[in-house]
Amino acid sequence: MQAQSLEARRSLLNVFATALGSARDPVVLAAMRTLSPFSGAATSTVIGHSQPTDALCAAFLNAVSANLLDFDDTHPDTIIHPAAPVAAPVLALAETRKTSGREVLTAFILGVDVECRIGNAVSPHHYARGWHITSTCGIFGAAAACAKLLGLPAEGIANAIGLAASQSAGNVENLPSAAKNVSVGNAARNGLFAALLAQQGYEAAPRAIEGPLGWARTMGDEPDMTRLLDGLGKTWEIAKNTYKPYPAGIVFHAVIDACLLLRERIAGRVDQIEQVVVQGSALLLARGDRPVDNARDARVSIHHCAACGLLLGAAGVTEFEQETVVRPDIAQLRQKVRAELDREMPDGAARVSLRLASGDLLTETVTSPRGSQAAPLSDSDIEAKLRDGIRTGRSDWNADRVIDAVWRLEAADDVGNLLQSLRPPMASR
Repeated sequence: MQAQSLEARRSLLNVFATALGSARDPVVLAAMRTLSPFSGAATSTVIGHSQPTDALCAAFLNAVSANLLDFDDTHPDTIIHPAAPVAAPVLALAETRKTSGREVLTAFILGVDVECRIGNAVSPHHYARGWHITSTCGIFGAAAACAKLLGLPAEGIANAIGLAASQSAGNVENLPSAAKNVSVGNAARNGLFAALLAQQGYEAAPRAIEGPLGWARTMGDEPDMTRLLDGLGKTWEIAKNTYKPYPAGIVFHAVIDACLLLRERIAGRVDQIEQVVVQGSALLLARGDRPVDNARDARVSIHHCAACGLLLGAAGVTEFEQETVVRPDIAQLRQKVRAELDREMPDGAARVSLRLASGDLLTETVTSPRGSQAAPLSDSDIEAKLRDGIRTGRSDWNADRVIDAVWRLEAADDVGNLLQSLRPPMASR
């Protein structure tokens, strides 16, 4: 499983990059304040902070921060963001017991496989019905991974997955708000909770997912059991994982890339742009043809992504912050952007056309944006993303130490000690 181990470490490095980038975001700090009076023994690391908390709270907080900026990984077949809901509880649980890096990586790989296979079995109708698939399927990955880490037998792992079916939730309508992140955090925390219940002998229906009144049928359509089970234990969904170069919805990356290419072609003549037409699939328009009032809107906006690419020549964390969103020049260019449906365009692709005051019409089409399976980020790209995350997130964690720890995770005898070594002394807060 050497290839899977490497991809798992790339995925975990990306988790740290995104969590460090939002560790001090007001949403994360509000969640910390809310949970603090009710937390238990401080066993587990909160990424980007010095003070640990209990495992259930750490699972929730780290999943929220890893998912908050829309900068986490993506499983292209389902649009699940696999790592946040699985990595957060696995790492939190690992700190409560002496657990090796190999055990953590194995549990993480299995958890990602479970959540993505269940997602495959109900896609695309589950998401189309309004269920936030990262949350609803992420809890199954969290439960399976934590049950594996606890050393439960097959029956215990099955019970953990069944218990997770009773707690699966999250809706697409909430995506432009912090409520989305609550459901991702709950997927992590409640998946761990399900595994802990199973460890104590709690049982669940043996067909809690695929039964006549099971999870799949109540939250979508009859599951495709072929997509759920074929190749189980032989092929691994983590091998399909992709990592974002931009903190925006994955379907907008082709828009950004096309606009960056057009910016080069117009050589500074941004003031001559009269109209921008973005053509893409129904998914692109459904997700991103929206007004922009705040930073969350901007991360899922065709109009803002186009404006950043054309006017700023960049689409990093800063370009999606509120200060940029309200800039008059950005707002003005957003008004010139029109979205059009192209039924022939695959999901994740985009065509952008500019009409200039001179009458010139320039067009760029991107079908495989940067970060996709066809144009993946390199290890050094993800390392650079982590360094940027520490800077933009104003963290006092050391980037080199985090990067080194993740790359040597497989050889670690005690992941808890490794994570604790990353936390700055309490006095440095």
